[in-house]
Amino acid sequence: MTLKNQYSSFDFECGTDEAGRGCLAGPVTAAAVILPSNFNNIILKDSKQLSEKKRMFLKPIIETEALTFSVQHIFETEIDSINILNASIKAMHASIAQLKVSPNYIVVDGNQFKPYKSIPYKTIIKGDGKFLNIAAASILAKTYRDIYMEKIHEEFPMYNWKQNKGYPTKEHRAAIKEYGITKYHRKSFRLLPEQYRLDL
Repeated sequence: MTLKNQYSSFDFECGTDEAGRGCLAGPVTAAAVILPSNFNNIILKDSKQLSEKKRMFLKPIIETEALTFSVQHIFETEIDSINILNASIKAMHASIAQLKVSPNYIVVDGNQFKPYKSIPYKTIIKGDGKFLNIAAASILAKTYRDIYMEKIHEEFPMYNWKQNKGYPTKEHRAAIKEYGITKYHRKSFRLLPEQYRLDL
């Protein structure tokens, strides 16, 4: 399926998406991207459908060709304080706020968002598989977050974040059971299945 350039007829439509919402450790990361109206790329699609190699290949192309982009992390402590949904939306708002061109329309992947200033917006379920600007945001959010998780992997290699990126894999949960939690783990999440008890 060919992705459409944008949803609205506005000149500066911004696509936004987040990565890492379901992770047990690390930040939730959002990106906002405004692409030129003539932007086209046959490889670009939803980041979840692309290999890590293709995402990393597309990252500098998006960064170079976008009119403006921004990526922002919201970290574990704040996720635990305001919950993951609010943190995801806050990360999207923060990334939109840092754009060098002010958007006049926002398209959001998913079905939950809060108004940003008075800019009109549309939530689109599976939007990253329908519109290039959301797909571009999904790739930047994912690649920037992956790079961050690979960096903190060096500090705590036993959790293998380089591989699992903080997602709740069997290996990650086994490491939590064996070694306990780190400062990067989200304390408000169910870090282990019910049969294991974790003293926080």
